[in-house]
Amino acid sequence: MSGQVVLPASILDTDLYKLTMQQAVLHHFPDVQATYHFTHRDKNVFFTRECIQQFQLSISKFGDLQLSDSERVWLKATCPYFTDNYLDFLSAYRFKVDQVQVHFIPLPDDAAFGHLEIEASGSWVDTIMWEVPLMACLSEIYFRMVDTDWSYDGQEESAYRKGQTLLAAGCIFSEFGTRRRRSYHTQDIVVGGLLRAAKSTDSGKLLGTSNVHLAHKYNLMPVGTIAHEWFMGIGALKGYEHANWLALSLWEQVYPHDLLLALTDTFSTEAFYKDFIQHPEEARRWTGLRQDSGDPFVFAPRAREVYQQLGINLHDKTIIFSDALNVDKALKLKKQCDELGINASFGIGTSLTNDFKSLSSGGAAQSRALNMVIKLAAVNSRPCVKISDELTKNTGDPKTVRLVKNIFGINV
Repeated sequence: MSGQVVLPASILDTDLYKLTMQQAVLHHFPDVQATYHFTHRDKNVFFTRECIQQFQLSISKFGDLQLSDSERVWLKATCPYFTDNYLDFLSAYRFKVDQVQVHFIPLPDDAAFGHLEIEASGSWVDTIMWEVPLMACLSEIYFRMVDTDWSYDGQEESAYRKGQTLLAAGCIFSEFGTRRRRSYHTQDIVVGGLLRAAKSTDSGKLLGTSNVHLAHKYNLMPVGTIAHEWFMGIGALKGYEHANWLALSLWEQVYPHDLLLALTDTFSTEAFYKDFIQHPEEARRWTGLRQDSGDPFVFAPRAREVYQQLGINLHDKTIIFSDALNVDKALKLKKQCDELGINASFGIGTSLTNDFKSLSSGGAAQSRALNMVIKLAAVNSRPCVKISDELTKNTGDPKTVRLVKNIFGINV
């Protein structure tokens, strides 16, 4: 597990929603400038100087990646919502490595260890592609060079057992683990194990994977729609009061028949519902809602109330759960949704692609994944914020956070 350059396996070695959002940004906001910031939430985990040097070296090689002709043909056939104009753009796209600045901040008492700052800045349509591969690359290098107290033994079998358990319970789910995977090899193993489980049972369904490259490799559907940054950017550019509704409307102009799954929690789900309830026809057209923060067991009953208030048949809608899921939580949520009469699906990430035990503990202790995010920080120099349903855990400029909370009557 020695240090070496780590690159994505392909320019498609990313989550589908980065491509779908890139097309939407290209359509609506081709000239907007953006800045992204990295946050590592666990302040007691440190990087080494050598690790970050290897990370910087890897980033310097990202510009070599490009869409192949065969990948383009596959994308056009598999994802018909991508236009020829966008596929032309993606074919010409290259990572601009000078857009990313990485700084190692050494500890005062040991300069070999420290914290990390990452900033990516440039046109939104270009910088939108950095988030997922940067985090995947950093995680892989960290677990090669800093935390090496683990092994791949049993990973494929573990994924197979998890897949079997979910499928036997009738769960419909996707693999969502690119951003915080331990390595590309881990995610490859996991997808293979899940596929083996899917072929061994007739119940439940493996919908696919968020990783576009692995979907191509394994002839799976790439899965994903929209992320918080779409709502965050539009709120900053267009104003917050009706940012949720405007974000959905602009999205639907690009995807009138596909990818209509609404993410609810950028400025809190209750703020989302205020707009959603005022536009019942749009609520009918959108196929469902995605839960990504807060208490997931509160989400489905509240969604049921909203849909019933709008006179919408619950059986026509789906809730996608994607927040820190593991198998046990998915099974409990499936049971709740069955009882409520609403469809449920699950996007499971880190607990599939970064579920390891430390070797030194004899398998008794967890080898923890990096708890990191890269978020949109500003568009056209206007700060972007995320409130979410963890109302005390806000992202972005504190003054703008207070402004947005005041607009939506959030007092926490």
